[in-house]
Amino acid sequence: MALDQRLLEILRCPATGQTLARLAGHQLEALNRAIADGALRRDDGNPVAAALAAALITADGERVYPIEDGIPVLLVSEAIKPGKLFALTD
Repeated sequence: MALDQRLLEILRCPATGQTLARLAGHQLEALNRAIADGALRRDDGNPVAAALAAALITADGERVYPIEDGIPVLLVSEAIKPGKLFALTD
């Protein structure tokens, strides 16, 4: 199920209030490789356990929120901190 564009326009990061955008395909691939390598942690400090099918990223690229079954999981504790991962893949 695709995320409705109208919904995407009003969603904001719960931690910072920044706008969110869909994670690009090459970014999602890089994120999932880092998850498989055990290199990424959620905002609560726990490792990210499973690859993502889709995700949203904040305007500054500091947080990634998973989309599960077409529903954005906008919980700060579930946010993934990609660090400098996307600086290398953009």
